[in-house]
Amino acid sequence: MYQNLLTEVSEGILTITINREPKLNALTIETIREIYNAVNAAQSNDEVAGIIITGAGPKAFVAGADISEFANFTVEQGTHMAQNGHKVFNAIENSSKPVVAAINGFALGGGCELAMACHIRVAAENAKFGQPEVNLGIIPGYAGTQRLAQLVGKGKALELLMTADVIGAAEAQTLGLVNHVVAADQLLAKCHEILGKIKSKSPMAIAKVIDCVNTQYRKDKPGFDREVELFGQCFSTEDFKEGTTAFIEKRKPSFTKVNDVLSH
Repeated sequence: MYQNLLTEVSEGILTITINREPKLNALTIETIREIYNAVNAAQSNDEVAGIIITGAGPKAFVAGADISEFANFTVEQGTHMAQNGHKVFNAIENSSKPVVAAINGFALGGGCELAMACHIRVAAENAKFGQPEVNLGIIPGYAGTQRLAQLVGKGKALELLMTADVIGAAEAQTLGLVNHVVAADQLLAKCHEILGKIKSKSPMAIAKVIDCVNTQYRKDKPGFDREVELFGQCFSTEDFKEGTTAFIEKRKPSFTKVNDVLSH
């Protein structure tokens, strides 16, 4: 189905593996298109409650973009490349189903930007992070200047973006760039553990949490107002009725599937 990805659904979790190990999983334009298609397809797949994105092999999550593709781009081509990258990574960030990055090695340039677009980041101890674009005379084009500042703060983001420094997993966790650091052989297990907890909750509520938090960083609608709006909407849903009833009855809730909710 895909030329550059491996996909597998197990226990309600879709694992998307970027499968270009000889190229350290560098992002080509086609690879980005395939990631977009895979994430979009998951939104309407009742078998999928959560998504893991990772890279093939032990060395790299994604070591950057494939520089050979854009070395001779014009302004117009570069602008289109960035616009397309924003579309794809926004689709990940706005996925109604939780997306966890399993960072198994180098996450540089577009790889770091891909990880930052995910809702949660889990890193292996050998993972490395950086935005080295200024070494090429360019800047991050897939929202790296925006999401890095959101995650680690303006001052540290400017330092990392301007120095092109590469940092290890432990420092990334200290800065808030990643949520967890684990041994490499425990990476996917930790991601499954996190998604296992999330998928036991109301998928409608999870989707609304993602929406509210993301709205905080948009300019067209205040995040506080969006939270009030979506909080109110919860009270008309079957998941709210089921969750409160189950609590009162001292039993585990049986929530609707997120796609059933979104289709109404």
